[in-house]
Formats: sequence, C-alpha cells, structure tokens
Amino acid sequence: MKCIILAGGYATRLYPLTENFPKPLLPVKQTTILDRLVDDVSEIENIDEIVVVSNHKFINIFQKWKNQKVCDTLITLLDDGSTENDNRLGAVKDIAFAIRKRDIRDDILVLAGDNLLDFSLKEFVRYFEKKHKTCVMIHRETSFEKLRKTGVAQIDDDFKIIDMQEKPEEPKSEWAVPPFYIYPTETLDTILNCVDNKKCNLDAPGDFIAWFCEKKEVYAWEMQGTRYDVGTLESYNRVR
Repeated sequence: MKCIILAGGYATRLYPLTENFPKPLLPVKQTTILDRLVDDVSEIENIDEIVVVSNHKFINIFQKWKNQKVCDTLITLLDDGSTENDNRLGAVKDIAFAIRKRDIRDDILVLAGDNLLDFSLKEFVRYFEKKHKTCVMIHRETSFEKLRKTGVAQIDDDFKIIDMQEKPEEPKSEWAVPPFYIYPTETLDTILNCVDNKKCNLDAPGDFIAWFCEKKEVYAWEMQGTRYDVGTLESYNRVR
C-alpha cells in the first residue's frame, strides 16, 4: 500500500500566516500537522511509501522538511507545478498526478495534509483489509450547519454507503465524511478516467467520492476519535 498526502493547497483562509508558508507544516506544540500524519502512517506495517504532493511555490520548504525528517518509511516529495491558488490542480488531480508520476499499482491511502487526528489510522487500514473495497471514514455530526459544509453519507446495516452528497443543502443523515480514503488497486483506472474526462469537481475529493459511490462499492468506517480540520486562524489557534 502507498499513502498519498495531499499538501498542494494554498490555504488562503489562513492568510497572512500561510501566504508564504504551507499549512501542513504549521507547528502544533512540538511538531507539525504533517509530521503527526507521517509519524502515524510510518507505523502501519504494509505501507511502504508515503507520497507528499506539494506545489511549486512551497516545494523548497517541503524539501527542507524532508531532508531533516527521520522516518523508516520511504518519503517521496512531488511538485505538482502550480504556483498560486488560481492555477492549483485541485485535490483529485493531485491524486491522479501522484498515481501517474510514481506509476502506482497498489492500494492507496489518501489523506488531507491539513487535518489533525487524535487516533491512529491503523484500524482504518485493517478495516479496508477486511472489506477490500473502497473505504471512507465517517463520524456523527449533529450540527446542521456543519453537515452542509462537508460530505454526508447514508449507510446500510453493513456500513455500505448507499448515498453520498457533498455539502448538501438538506443533509439526509448525521454521518459526515472527512477527507480520508482508501482505494484498492483495481479502482485506480476509475480515478484516472474521472480526471481525464472531468466527470466531477476535481478540486474537491468529497465531490469525487460522491461520484465514485455511484460507480463502485464503498464502505464506511466510523472514526475512533476526533478529527480537527485546520481551516481558519480560529481553528488553528484552537488546535494549538
């Protein structure tokens, strides 16, 4: 299994803090957001490579981080070529970019590089290994307003997703879907085909998984802790 960490965004809502510095490398106590993800992923036995997708504006900062990072798992840093928010590739294109650039022919764990977790991803990977179908994380969200700003899934008794909507005006359940996914090898061509033919909003992985659910079986794993989305200065100060 490969892990793709999406770190190519420009975090404009965090300006001026991130105007010249990447959000995933913002400090949180004695470490960074990205370090927390990488340290956890590196302890998952069957992941043999962590691919961090950056942009051209911040590639040198990520390279400096990589040069200093001590990690038993291979870390590969990719530059997606974008230079500013207006010409960014978008999350789904960055996934396809990493698959092609590294010629990945393996299961992939895809993570947003700007989220903090207070639990390990190991159980999520174990769940995928049992199902061996595309898997997403879910958590209960009782705030109607928050549900309207995220992916929302409907599931059956076996936790198979039967409907998925991204940022719905009228949420149909309380199951929110954060940006953490596992795709088996046999679905990678579907990802590439979607990107090549622009079949969904390529800047939003939630839009993609909603489209994907109509084509393939997708199962949900309930998070065993809390996820913190670092999207604004207020939320960053709170997680610090």
